[in-house]
Amino acid sequence: MNEKDTEQLKKEKMTNDKEIVTSKMSNEKLEKQPVNKLNSNPLESTNNQAEETEQPKRTVEAKDTDISPEKAKAIAAAKAKAAAMAKTRTAKAKEEKKEEVLEPSHNQPLLDKYIKIIEEQIGKDALEDYYINRLSKHVPTVIVKQERYFKLATVLKKHAELQFDYLVELHGTDFVTHMEVYVYLYALSFNQPIVVKVKLDREKPTIPSLASLWEGANWPECEAYDLLGIQFENHPDLKRILLGEEWIGYPLRKDYEPHDVEV
Repeated sequence: MNEKDTEQLKKEKMTNDKEIVTSKMSNEKLEKQPVNKLNSNPLESTNNQAEETEQPKRTVEAKDTDISPEKAKAIAAAKAKAAAMAKTRTAKAKEEKKEEVLEPSHNQPLLDKYIKIIEEQIGKDALEDYYINRLSKHVPTVIVKQERYFKLATVLKKHAELQFDYLVELHGTDFVTHMEVYVYLYALSFNQPIVVKVKLDREKPTIPSLASLWEGANWPECEAYDLLGIQFENHPDLKRILLGEEWIGYPLRKDYEPHDVEV
């Protein structure tokens, strides 16, 4: 064996010795690690992380509950004071709202004018009430007694200072305790509106027709008769225009029960 072969054998032996030493060191590291970490699965690892994150929260909660009696009393007193102040502010706001005075409506002079003429023409006891309807464009509104309904309508149509020549709307409503007819009139000459309301006996709702004063009242009165059963005396041709004469009952009454439930 020559010198080259001898050197080669020495190198191979050194390489093998290094591999053996490295293997021994790896085995020693594995033996030192805890068994539970070597054998742990992903679920156990997740649970351990959750427990670690919960620990600080528990510590914070423990600190919050660790309050002296004096401090707890001070906190309770501060909360009670804040609640009392809030209650006082709410009560004050309600009082201010009650004391708030509404500004006069721009249509108040119109209403005053109407009332003056109505009282002069048909008496001070002709109306049950009158007001400005702020929820409906501040329209002047009067509620007339049933026996003065047609006379009032005549005055509104023919009086020189009123001249309500256009009937905009007429309909009926069932309020359970009574029926009501609603009439919206407009004076084209003066560009002025008025609403007339009249309450009727629900068991026998009868009222004079306005068709002789405004032809536009013809069909709305027929509709109110058809759906609510309101009778309009002296109407030129009162009939059912939607349901037909064979229909039983009046669908817009609150106590209406369909005769044929399949219809």
